Amino acid sequence: MRSSNPVFSRRGFSRDNGYAGFNTAPQAGGAAVGTQQGANPYAQNPYAQNPYAQQDAAQYGAPQAPASAGRMTMDDVIMRTATTLGVLIVTAALAWALLPVDMGNINRSYGIAIGAGLIGFVLAMVQSFKRKASPALILAYAAFEGVFLGVLSSIVDTHIASGAAMQAVLGTMAVFAAVLLAYKMRWIRVNRRFAGFVMAAALGFVLLMMVNMLFAVFGGGDGLGFRSGGMGIMFGIIGVLLGACFLALDFKQVEDGIAYGAPREESWLAAFGLTLTLVWIYTEFLRLIAILNSND
Repeated sequence: MRSSNPVFSRRGFSRDNGYAGFNTAPQAGGAAVGTQQGANPYAQNPYAQNPYAQQDAAQYGAPQAPASAGRMTMDDVIMRTATTLGVLIVTAALAWALLPVDMGNINRSYGIAIGAGLIGFVLAMVQSFKRKASPALILAYAAFEGVFLGVLSSIVDTHIASGAAMQAVLGTMAVFAAVLLAYKMRWIRVNRRFAGFVMAAALGFVLLMMVNMLFAVFGGGDGLGFRSGGMGIMFGIIGVLLGACFLALDFKQVEDGIAYGAPREESWLAAFGLTLTLVWIYTEFLRLIAILNSND
């Protein structure tokens, strides 16, 4: 299982039967695909089966993996995610309180935020290309990202739209709850086609934003206008929808990792991926709120 957000690659989607799996073992009556399509990355677990084996047990008689010491559980994922988000929230609150954003100091505070954001991005990239989770690296990413979000939120809340940060938090929580409900009810079919479409859309979105940034740096203003006015609103909505899609992929990876008996340290990767995605959604909400208020 590998955690990531819209700018990072994912692995684990190996079959297109309605839901994704970690190179799922063939069900009863199915063709053997282990040698052709790869093996379960946690094949040392003799109970590794279809992540939806409990649902399919009556039809296929597939066994369930019992709880095992050293294996990732939902409690592990929740605790690691709470820890990572807790570090992010604490550093964001400290940055908001300790770094003034009045007009006399805003440039210095903004520079600190940009520096923290760049360091957080580098740490995220390093962890994304590591084969194993590094808790220290993940928590360091959360700390620097918290500084970035704290200053950015304070600037928007103080100078553009009062209450914008709380609105962005509520919007992020609403998206998380809605996607979780849709995923649990199986209204979202997370399969290889879904993952490919989301990755392609996210890649196009990121490339457009990079082009817009280059035009803004060298041409001034808002570049191609993708972050202001009607175009900015449209791209803000697209950004939130992409974040929602990646939440569904994150949920699927967590479910597959637990079903396949992933090592407990993989819960840190799950926490890392969920944090990246939630930061993405929050940032898009904050930007969208800023655009809507600047157009008033």
